[in-house]
Amino acid sequence: MKLFELTLKEAIEGIKDKKYRGKEIRQEVLNRLLKVNPQVHAFLRYRESADLEGETETGLYGLPICLKDNILTKEFITTASSRILENFLPPYESTVSRRLLENNAFIEGKTNLDAWAHGSSTETSDFGPTLNPWDLSKLPGGSSGGSAAAVAADLCLAAIGTETAGSIRQPAGWCGVVGLKPTYGRVSRYGIVAMASSTDSPGPITKSVWDAAYLLNFLAGNDPFDATSLTDSVPDYTAGLTGPIKGLKIGVPKEYFGAGVSREVAESVMAALKALESLGCELKEISLVDPKYAIAVYTVIQRAEVSSNLGRYDGVRFGRGRDSFGNEAERRIMLGTYTLSAGYYEAYYKKAERVRTLIIKDFDQTFGKVDLIAGPVSPNVALPVGSTLDQAMFGEMADALLEPSSIAGLPGISVPCGFVKSLPVGLNLTGPRLSEELILRVAYQYEQSTEWHKLKPKI
Repeated sequence: MKLFELTLKEAIEGIKDKKYRGKEIRQEVLNRLLKVNPQVHAFLRYRESADLEGETETGLYGLPICLKDNILTKEFITTASSRILENFLPPYESTVSRRLLENNAFIEGKTNLDAWAHGSSTETSDFGPTLNPWDLSKLPGGSSGGSAAAVAADLCLAAIGTETAGSIRQPAGWCGVVGLKPTYGRVSRYGIVAMASSTDSPGPITKSVWDAAYLLNFLAGNDPFDATSLTDSVPDYTAGLTGPIKGLKIGVPKEYFGAGVSREVAESVMAALKALESLGCELKEISLVDPKYAIAVYTVIQRAEVSSNLGRYDGVRFGRGRDSFGNEAERRIMLGTYTLSAGYYEAYYKKAERVRTLIIKDFDQTFGKVDLIAGPVSPNVALPVGSTLDQAMFGEMADALLEPSSIAGLPGISVPCGFVKSLPVGLNLTGPRLSEELILRVAYQYEQSTEWHKLKPKI
């Protein structure tokens, strides 16, 4: 195996066993990045040297990890893939990047995203689209598409993305890697360029479930700089991976396999569920609020919060003026401002918040009957480049099966479960609040019983 193909677990064990040194791994990953990134365009900027002052043998062992470029870093310019912030060097470190650095990560660089994280394709970046490593004529998903593509193409050992409606799990599914969206507030938002503040959630994108659990050990926990950060204690997520799953009830919502979901995707996911059944889980058909209502709720709430959050980019404090916003940002600002305006606030925004509460209650009631909920990550496998053109609701449709859990603040994980026309399919597992330990355990034991995660794109 080439060193750039290693998972975090394999690299850490190899360093412990003196099979390789961190510098060797970093150099091979950098060589791979220099060769492949011009084709995939996953990275916007990266370190040009693999040197690290002193090798470290604790935590993340100096291993190369990349960050979505809406995560503030003192060492790297942070743009959120918008020309407005093209030259913005943050004066402080995000909590996510600080915790990685404190635990000896080698921050390799910053990855592409849909500008301001507005989208599910990484096609709306002001610096050009990222392409899917499995097929360069296809999209990687988004908005964390650069991070997912970087992991899939072995341009890093792991990455950090952010999710507001599906932006970790959907690109992870389209790129055939693992994407973990934690409970809202489990990982601090401090130093993340805000998109929709009531749902933004940073989380890991990795080559294996163990890697995601290991990274979450460092990322999770209360942060005094984030008022929405949870105070609950953080378990050792890797220690819980091998616990029992026999007898767990997995809910299979019929609404998540209906109209709009491709037959081949549905068949791949059902085969994965049968594999979980063979491991001792019990499948139970359930009914949830139709995802179409979550699309409507998310569209209203997200646009309203975008309108508020992007108000600070006026060209006075920092960055360029508002005439540098792209079309997608302008559409979202206008719709959000409209829904918050006098005479429309009650009809749209407040009604959306009431329906959001109903969706949360629907999940709460369902988790009284089942332990987890499973379904496809996305209705389709990766779509062709150009699919977002003139499709104002592309992101909402691509994330339709993930939006309900995101607006409810629930944790979820995408794990590879098959291929359709040589493109990856993702299985999504969603649990109650703070059930990361449980969804990681089920995902890990499914992963260990299959070979999908071992397949690599030929690039």
